[in-house]
Amino acid sequence: MKKIISYPLSLLAYLSFLLIICLFHPIQWVCLNWFGYNAHKKSVDYLGFFLLKTLIFTFSTSTVENRELIPEGHPLIFVSNHQSIFDIMGFVWFFRKFHPKFVSKIELGKRIPSVSYNLNHGGSVLIDRKNPKQALPALKKLGQYIEANGRSAVIFPEGTRSKNGKPRNFAPNGIKILCKYAPSAYVVPVTINNSWKMFRYGFFPLGLGNHITFTVHPSIKASECNFEELLEKTEQAVISEIKS
Repeated sequence: MKKIISYPLSLLAYLSFLLIICLFHPIQWVCLNWFGYNAHKKSVDYLGFFLLKTLIFTFSTSTVENRELIPEGHPLIFVSNHQSIFDIMGFVWFFRKFHPKFVSKIELGKRIPSVSYNLNHGGSVLIDRKNPKQALPALKKLGQYIEANGRSAVIFPEGTRSKNGKPRNFAPNGIKILCKYAPSAYVVPVTINNSWKMFRYGFFPLGLGNHITFTVHPSIKASECNFEELLEKTEQAVISEIKS
């Protein structure tokens, strides 16, 4: 019964989503080209806000827990599990204070209104997962960028989203390169729950009545332990709070 009810509600959610990304694409262009980085960043913040609000159509909500644990005044590397596109919107809005930049697959940098524009012009990097030689300098550039500007990088080291919420093994290379080129950064583990349930039936219809949570864990200064220890602590923190 819930799945049947979800069909018309999902249609409304997707139409709203499409309207928002089409509306914000020219807004981003104007903000960046006429007013510069700060105006563009604000437009992206509110893009994330309104896209998260499309959850309303499916009686779903999203919240962040323990945000006060995030250290301020330092470069940050957010390391999180990955369950759906709503993960990205949550980072954009809930962690806007820290200017999050994403390590994203290269396919998202093409032909998606607003999303592709921000990934190409907002400081994020696009990774070709089939070409490691391309990924290494891109990650190096992002690490140097957050180190120089005191901003944050967001990386999902599972490599792809989990369709059932169960965590995948973390790939170490991306985190390692970011830590190497942002030596003063703090690594901030974040656990995402229930985001995958929005797509429990596939792309359509959407799941109803979900509460997506972003749980922040205590940070780890990248320079204060060897990388193997840092990776283990980070992965354990993230997966320790994942709920089935």
